[in-house]
Amino acid sequence: MILPERIHSFRTGEPSNRSVLYWMSRDQRLDDNWAFIRACSVARERDTAVAVAFCLAPAFLGAGLRQYAFMLSGLAETARRARELGVTFVVLEGFPGDVLPAFVERYSFGHIVTDFDPLRIKRLWMEEVLSRTTVPVEVVDAHNIVPARCASIKKEFSARTFRPRITAQLPRFLEPFPSINIPRCLIDGLESTKEDSRLIERSNPDSMVPVSVRFTPGAKAGLSALERFIERGLSRYGSNSADPLADAVSGLSPWLHFGQISAQRVALAVRDAEEYTGGDVSAFLEQIIVRRELSDNFCLYEERYDCLDSAPSWALKTLDEHRDDPREYIYPRDRLEAADTYDPLWNAAQLEMTGTGYMHNYLRMYWAKKILEWSVSPEEALETAVFLNDRYLLDGRDPNGYNGIMWSIAGVHDRAWGERFVFGKIRYMSAAGCRRKFDVNGYIRRVESGGY
Repeated sequence: MILPERIHSFRTGEPSNRSVLYWMSRDQRLDDNWAFIRACSVARERDTAVAVAFCLAPAFLGAGLRQYAFMLSGLAETARRARELGVTFVVLEGFPGDVLPAFVERYSFGHIVTDFDPLRIKRLWMEEVLSRTTVPVEVVDAHNIVPARCASIKKEFSARTFRPRITAQLPRFLEPFPSINIPRCLIDGLESTKEDSRLIERSNPDSMVPVSVRFTPGAKAGLSALERFIERGLSRYGSNSADPLADAVSGLSPWLHFGQISAQRVALAVRDAEEYTGGDVSAFLEQIIVRRELSDNFCLYEERYDCLDSAPSWALKTLDEHRDDPREYIYPRDRLEAADTYDPLWNAAQLEMTGTGYMHNYLRMYWAKKILEWSVSPEEALETAVFLNDRYLLDGRDPNGYNGIMWSIAGVHDRAWGERFVFGKIRYMSAAGCRRKFDVNGYIRRVESGGY
């Protein structure tokens, strides 16, 4: 039913006939979800019930109204799916360490299954839950195709070292999802949470960043976006994927970040479409498997994944050697946030991010590198990039975002390049280079006209 390598036991114990709880966190769906599949399997083996709980933590890593609205709309769809399956779905308001142990004790759960997340905050939550409960706890990697702990047992130097490790395991792990065999779901006294429009208000997110109207939240919208990409964009993927005007990228990152759709489902669908799309399927699979899961590897084995001291030694050395280089322009964070620089391309990318919660992958690299160029130190550049990334992007607060920023500013998973002012040997990007890739003026006009 589920490969044992997907399961990591944090605490074992004797089997019991007490109910099983799936603590949903990173993967906010029931379909195509190995963690939920595992919870159902344990419950069936023990002839007991299963329930699902999501802990709605306030002020999550700088997320605001934009991110909470997207997440809660997706969770409402997940709750409706739970009702269709006859599964009890409960939203607990508060930090997991504060609300989950009491919930486990009150309803006599005998086993907890949760999904995998390499970020520090999830590790802290796990430690708190473990310290305040006594039942067995398992983590199932429902986010990665090859579970992160199986893909590699150490922090990988680059995609070059990681690629052979993960691709060798794909035939085993890139498998179709089984149908869900739902066990008993009735637990005495426990009822599903009713829809509550005040959940956002009580979470008290920062309302200064407006809700994005570009992306419709929820699994159905995410799967529809996947279908559109396969039909219209996949044939252009690869050669045109650096062009933000080409509509050649999937744009699936918001749904993938919140776990509303499964990366494994995406990879299977794209692979199966190879015969009739004519697109560069291998290039897409490289991004959604190798590059994406390399980010989880980095955050899993590098606790300070968003700090400069996690950069490779060559990058730290060259950045330090150029720390005092004169900068032609230096912009404080508020001017960067307001897209108030001399560079119209950078301003347009920043405006698209603040307006929609999205930035094209190629522009993200350029965006972060210019922040390094315009900051008084690499430490300040990194702090500014992480702040803006997490505040405005729907897919902020994610290993992909932190890894991308570290690649751009601190050479993580990259190599040394030709030396130049400020950057040292960190790879450089310029507006002129962007112009060779795409119609920069056309992109700027589109953003300025509100056509993004």
